[in-house]
Amino acid sequence: MKGYNGKMPVPVQVYLDEHEHARLAKWSKQRGWTKSDAIRAAIRAFMRASDPDLDPLLAGSGMIRGLPPDLSENFDRYLNETYIAKKTRQRKPKRRKPRIRR
Repeated sequence: MKGYNGKMPVPVQVYLDEHEHARLAKWSKQRGWTKSDAIRAAIRAFMRASDPDLDPLLAGSGMIRGLPPDLSENFDRYLNETYIAKKTRQRKPKRRKPRIRR
């Protein structure tokens, strides 16, 4: 079995509590990943963030929690929703009832 870089992968064992394991399983399933893929991606993101030769903007990628899972695919839509005020619906002025003269 060859790894992503063509070298043999080295096994690593990690112990998670039940809550962490459930969150990892849910997170990876939502993205169609295996738990191993998710852990490898997290390790790469963590190591990349501490690389002094890396662009600071790229170093921050993957560090913000709670972003939509489809952010990279729909970045422009989310950006517009965040920074462009939505137009409010114009209401028609209320019509007054005509006064009856006595």
